[in-house]
Amino acid sequence: MMMDSISAASESQDGNVSRSASAGRETDLGSDGQAAGTTSDALLALRGISKHFGPVTALDGVDLEVSAGSVTALLGDNGAGKSTLIKVIAGIHEADHGEIYWNGERVHIRTPTTPPRSAVATVYQDLALCDNLDIVANMFLGVEIRRRGTLDETPMELTARETLASLSVTSVRSIRQAVGSLSGGQRQSVAVARAVMGDAKLVIMDEPTAALGVSQTAMVLELIQRLAAGGIAVLVISHNLNDVFAVADRVAILHLGRLVSSGLASEYDRQSAVEIMTTGALSGRANGVHGGPATI
Repeated sequence: MMMDSISAASESQDGNVSRSASAGRETDLGSDGQAAGTTSDALLALRGISKHFGPVTALDGVDLEVSAGSVTALLGDNGAGKSTLIKVIAGIHEADHGEIYWNGERVHIRTPTTPPRSAVATVYQDLALCDNLDIVANMFLGVEIRRRGTLDETPMELTARETLASLSVTSVRSIRQAVGSLSGGQRQSVAVARAVMGDAKLVIMDEPTAALGVSQTAMVLELIQRLAAGGIAVLVISHNLNDVFAVADRVAILHLGRLVSSGLASEYDRQSAVEIMTTGALSGRANGVHGGPATI
């Protein structure tokens, strides 16, 4: 379900754009990723998130909402703050200011272990796969199933096979195939399967199609669409606008650490997206800065 357009963190001629954050009891996320006292319809909502590294402002009052069953593309030029923002969501960086809501309740993500492992999964550009290990070993790396002190291979193989099948990943010869022998698209599929194996509700993908060929890119884009079709929220960071407009339901654009535009992907085109990414605004046109999507 599409959310209403978010008011971006920007200043108008009349002053600062106001931000509203639903009141809620601050708490750490529960083991199932749910929280009582719902205050928002969005699965993840960020309100006024700011992050500084010494004198450098990486994020400045960012508001963002991500809904279940939809693909949100996070766009921005190099240095816009995309990586910092996903690291705040993942708990690698703690925001200096602002509020984070999960299922409507305010949460405080202090470390990468604060969110439940089954709720938020991040697939970084380097994928963090071990080339010398097979698919099963990579999917269970660090969370191996053991029985009487030894690896219990049977349930791990079954779970790995079922997870790949649920994502319609059928191109690998064997789940015991070394990851180093896989194509780029297959490796991305394994990384995503590992992320969703624990019933993830939000999957963050950083440049998922970087350095992939045409067929491999198509495989990854289909995988993203299947995740959303299965009710999972997907946040995609990409510089490839062709890929973005092929799968995104919503677009959010950062410029110099500020969210300057957001709205339905259908209300943007490549030209307008590039202009907002590089200048922070659209010449002579509304760009969603003041609570509405771009008018293209």
